[in-house]
Amino acid sequence: MRQNKSRSSVRMDMLHGGLLGKMLVFALPLAASSILQQLFNSVDVAVVGNFASSQALAAVGSNSSVISLMINLFVGISVGANVVIGNYIGQKDEKGIRNAVRTVSVIAISSGLLLLVLGLVISRPVLEMMDTPEDVIDLATLYLRIYFLGMPFMMIYNFGAAILRSMGDTKRPLYSLAFAGIVNTGLNLLLVIIFEMSVAGVAIATVVANIINAAVILYFLVHEEEPFRLELRDFSVSRPELRKMLQIGIPAGVQGMVFSFANVFIQAAINRFGSDAVAGSAAALNYEFYCYFVISAFSQAAVTFTSQNYGAGQIGRCKKIFRQSMLLSVVCCGALNVLLVWQKELFISFFTSSPEVAHYAAIRMRYVLLFQFVASSYEVSGATLRGLGYSMTPTILTIFGTCILRLLWVYTVNQRYNSFDVLMYVYPISWVITGAAVWFAYYMIRKKAFVLRSPAEWS
Repeated sequence: MRQNKSRSSVRMDMLHGGLLGKMLVFALPLAASSILQQLFNSVDVAVVGNFASSQALAAVGSNSSVISLMINLFVGISVGANVVIGNYIGQKDEKGIRNAVRTVSVIAISSGLLLLVLGLVISRPVLEMMDTPEDVIDLATLYLRIYFLGMPFMMIYNFGAAILRSMGDTKRPLYSLAFAGIVNTGLNLLLVIIFEMSVAGVAIATVVANIINAAVILYFLVHEEEPFRLELRDFSVSRPELRKMLQIGIPAGVQGMVFSFANVFIQAAINRFGSDAVAGSAAALNYEFYCYFVISAFSQAAVTFTSQNYGAGQIGRCKKIFRQSMLLSVVCCGALNVLLVWQKELFISFFTSSPEVAHYAAIRMRYVLLFQFVASSYEVSGATLRGLGYSMTPTILTIFGTCILRLLWVYTVNQRYNSFDVLMYVYPISWVITGAAVWFAYYMIRKKAFVLRSPAEWS
């Protein structure tokens, strides 16, 4: 009895009571979890930047866009899993929850194996297409190939965490990441400083951390109460649940892939400024990830709370969820943006002691990081639409408003001025345009969604 009560205590009642406090309790551990996950890469970057070379720093830090390009489709599908399970919770449909959990387990294993093979095969060709500097490309290829050996375990963690988030549990994924993060940091220092393994050492440490994450999250799910328990002997796919997950998740994943595709071209433009620019951009990018995870946490809160309350037919709460998650995202991310830029010299020094590298990092922080809170406008609006079952519209608007605009900027404005500063301007400009479009779409579409209210009407 005590054990059942303990397990139930990590779940959250999203259908009753005040929202603001619950959204903070949900989002803050989720933000911390994502930051810890990014710390795997940040620690990699910091260790090689301080104990190896600038080329090793560039090799590790410049790979984020390539990694995102390959995994974002499946990250999007995990969002679809979150929405589907959350909606079933709102409807109190235990059979639907069981079918969804089994389906998620199959998707996790299949996607991880696919990404492993893909990463081993196309890592170097993609880096060559990005004009990665000659003194960086061999190290970058080595890092990527080792990194992708951990993909099956990363996908198990991501999809498993999506199941836990759907019931309001963001604490146990945080505990898992905290433990794995400590192991990752210790191995980084051991392999790079003691064994002088440079890029290979930090990649191996990240793979080990991902294995630990997967093992811990599987333990939680195998020992969870019904209907959320994962039965390791019962892997099967339920077609109705798979269809719903893909209906929501594929547009979200495609959006992330196209978004990363555009950033690959921006990274290629950065690469042309040399390894100092690549390393400086990589150092600053770590702080953009941290701030984005704050936005993402409140977006996840919006999609999870909305999916449950929409499934339960509580329209008034759905409206309130959007307003409060948007406010929290803008305020929390904006405060973090200002703090990091205010103390940029200190934060840059964690990654490099090179004045040339620090110069480029400061430019990126000044023109990109300071305005990142604006991205809340389309992230939270799009997440709320997905919680209502409408995933394609925010995808299309984000592709046009952000991705296509960035490509045009790289090949027109930046070609003319050939300036690192000018290249960075595209980020805040694209955030404003995309945010206005998706926010407007949310207010137009929600009228239809709230009238229909039925999960059968998802589109």
